[in-house]
Formats: sequence, C-alpha cells, structure tokens
Amino acid sequence: MEYTVKKLAKIAGVSSRTLRYYDEINLLKPARINSSGYRIYGKSEVDLLQQILFYRELGVDLETIKKIITSPSFQHIKALNEHLEKLVSKRNQLDELITNVKKTIATVEGRLTMSDHEKFEGFKQKLIDENEQKYGQEIRQKYGEEAINQSNQKIKNMSQEEYNAIEKLSSEVLSTLHEAFETGDPSGDLAQKAVDLHRQWVSFYWDKYSKEAHAGLGQMYVDDERFTAYYDKEKPGVAKFLRDAILIYTGMDKGN
Repeated sequence: MEYTVKKLAKIAGVSSRTLRYYDEINLLKPARINSSGYRIYGKSEVDLLQQILFYRELGVDLETIKKIITSPSFQHIKALNEHLEKLVSKRNQLDELITNVKKTIATVEGRLTMSDHEKFEGFKQKLIDENEQKYGQEIRQKYGEEAINQSNQKIKNMSQEEYNAIEKLSSEVLSTLHEAFETGDPSGDLAQKAVDLHRQWVSFYWDKYSKEAHAGLGQMYVDDERFTAYYDKEKPGVAKFLRDAILIYTGMDKGN
C-alpha cells in the first residue's frame, strides 16, 4: 500500500505540514516522488513514521530521534519492545496517580483517612518511573540490580520535605551548570559548585556516594547520546562540560 502526504497524514493523525517538515530535515523521506511531483510513502516509511511518533509520545526531541533511527545498531523489534516497556511504566504511573487522587477526594469528603506518606506515593512513583525510563537499562548494567532497587526504595521512603528538596535541587543543578558553562572553565568555582550540587542530587538516589561512581556517571553523560541530548538540549556541549567538571571535582581528571 502506498500513500501520498495527505493520505498518510490522515491515517497517522498528523498534519501534512509535519510530514513535509520531516522530509526537509531528513528524518522521514518518501519512498519516491511520482510523475506529478507528489511524495509517495510505502510500508517502510509507514513503519518508520510509527517509530518516530512513538518516540515523540515519550517526549524525545526530533534530533535525538534522528540519531536513534539512523544508527547502524537500530533494531525495529527491539525498539518496539522498549516502547512497550516505557508505555506500561507510564500507564502504571498514571494508575498510581489516579489511585492517589481518588484517595485524596475520599479523604476530603471524610470517607477515608490518608497519611502524609500516602499523599505523596504517586509523585514518588512518578519519579522512579521517569528515572527507569531515562536511565534504567544503563545504570542497572553499570551499578547492578541490587543498587538500583535500593535506590528506588530510598525514593519510596522519602518524606514530603525530602521530595520537595530534590525537586528544587534538580532545578538548581541545571541553572548553576548552565551559568558555569558560559564561563568555559570546568575547574572554576561556579562549575565546581554545580558539581557539588550534582553530588548532593545523586546522593538522594544512591545508597552511598563514591567518587568513582560519580566520575563514571559523568562519563556516561558523554558516551550515551540520550544522556547527552538531555544536558545539551539548550546548549550543546554542556554534557561534556559537566563530565570534565566532575572529573576535576573527584580528582580523576585524565585530560578528557
């Protein structure tokens, strides 16, 4: 089955303009251009569009999607399984939040007593799910199942004050890091302050802190394109800058 831009846009639920833009940025090229000048899409292009929309649904930016689907290691079935895993996790997160809201309504109406701990269960589960979606596979391979399970349990046991603190600290890390990046000096006071904030942030998740693990995390930000895309989404080069600053902070600078 072949489709014109208009027909494919209709069945995919996107605009014709979106498909033309994907063509312009070499994200999704048509199979061919017919004699009338129309873009024609075949099965391969339909399957690829499905993948692109899956990634978009999960909040991945177009530049990162392009890198993923054009990578020599990209595998269709593997990508589908990863999408399924993330969507199930997202559904579980929504179920947790729905349960939390229902309990809150019942508490307000006087039909249920809800502890302060229960009030924040849904939000803490959201934090765990987001971490698993972004970093789960890599950090489990690097640090082991037990360490990550302990980290997740630590999050579940957070108090309201700790949860609020980590949300605030996460924003402070990024704002300080971006400010430090403008100096161009990973060894400067501002960069080292950003790394110290980053250490405090990861310590919320880790059972115990080590310089080696911190340095390894910094290197992962550069080695894995998904981590790089997260830190570089506003200013390219931030991930490498953070890695270099972490290596200096931990005393493991080897001239990277």
